[in-house]
Amino acid sequence: MPITKKKFIELLNKDLSWEYTAMVQYIQHSGVITGAAYMSIKKEIILHASEELGHAVILADQISYLGGFPEIKVYEAKADPDNIKMLEQDLAGEEDAIRRYTERIAQAEELNLYHLAQNLRNILAMEQEHAMDLQEALGR
Repeated sequence: MPITKKKFIELLNKDLSWEYTAMVQYIQHSGVITGAAYMSIKKEIILHASEELGHAVILADQISYLGGFPEIKVYEAKADPDNIKMLEQDLAGEEDAIRRYTERIAQAEELNLYHLAQNLRNILAMEQEHAMDLQEALGR
């Protein structure tokens, strides 16, 4: 079934909500992760939080450009006092984002929104970098 502009805006709003959630989760995790072995990834997590904010700004702008209204919804962020579980939660979020943005790029191109597809590719590349950082920290 072909994607409609209305459905696409709805999906972008869900992506926007996930970006808000990722930012909140990363901020919380950066505040509670402990131990010398995790100080390097802590710095990366703080950077990831700011990059998720940048993604949210791009998505909000694109939703408005398409005639939609950027929503303010945050899904439930994951929290755990265990460093490994925190990093696994963050990695799961990045893997989900990679899946969603891969789909969204194809949908943007189906709608001939090539400028938006390029913006989504840039976001996807950052999400893939985030996943690589987390995999490295988890020794995978």
